[in-house]
Amino acid sequence: MSENHPDRNLALELVRVTEAAAVAASRWVGRGDKNAADGAAVDAMRRMIATVQMDGIVVIGEGEKDEAPMLFNGERIGDGSPTAVDIAVDPLEGTTLTAKGQPNALCVIALSERGTMFDPGPCVYMEKMAGSADIADLLSLEEPVEHVLDRVARRRRVDVNDLMVVILDRPRHAEQIARIRAHGARIRLITDGDVAGALMAVWPDTGIDLLWGIGGTPEGVLAAAAIKATGGQIIGRMTPRDDDERARTIAFGIDPERILTANDLVRGNNCFFAATGVTDGDILRGVRVTADSITTQSLVMRSLSGTVRVVEGRQRRSTTRL
Repeated sequence: MSENHPDRNLALELVRVTEAAAVAASRWVGRGDKNAADGAAVDAMRRMIATVQMDGIVVIGEGEKDEAPMLFNGERIGDGSPTAVDIAVDPLEGTTLTAKGQPNALCVIALSERGTMFDPGPCVYMEKMAGSADIADLLSLEEPVEHVLDRVARRRRVDVNDLMVVILDRPRHAEQIARIRAHGARIRLITDGDVAGALMAVWPDTGIDLLWGIGGTPEGVLAAAAIKATGGQIIGRMTPRDDDERARTIAFGIDPERILTANDLVRGNNCFFAATGVTDGDILRGVRVTADSITTQSLVMRSLSGTVRVVEGRQRRSTTRL
């Protein structure tokens, strides 16, 4: 394979990275210290990713907006050998979930060919909607949400009151939540973790039909890498927090009114996504530790082949660094 294109074996290399981060973070589950949990995940991810055969640049480095420890934007990672790739990371999505021992904390990484990953620049937040392949063409951020719900219900041959929308529980969403409820749809509020929320919207048998809400732009790019492998769709629109951020976003070359699709967030069709559960969640089980072993559960996806794997990992505790 050309040195300019990621090789298939990178998918399983990435899951080793998220497994290491999840195991490290799991030692902090329920201990009330989200920064320690995040720091443990970052340190473990950085150690492991240094061994991966690639020339990676971090385009999406989670942590900047809350000054948490991070793999920072522009950092060179991997062992420096071909292939040249863009990297998006969230070493621990759900730091508060981890600190409180709550569901759906994940360690996440995505990879795509160099120059194909969307850089949001100064804009921290994005309005997003996501759904699975059968309703991918029905999503819209420009029409009233009621119209989208009606179309999804017709496509799935159910009533609107059978639909479930997953939304981050934030004051900024109060008006839209009221409209969705008034229209008859149901809502599942989550406190954190909108990569997990987007995965719920495209994963079978979660009971979730749509993701909607304003969440982090890094999470939008990471979710796009996963969703491209499922045939689903995520659309997004930048949401500057104030006039200054809006001006800086425009100066960076981004139109805040433009609707971005999964193919805008991760261009091309050869991207990889891996996530490992830290705490038990809707899709992945969290880390399990016994006297002899450590067990992990991960998702590994590749958009080019549409391959989606659930990987169970079991390590001897005596050989694992905790």
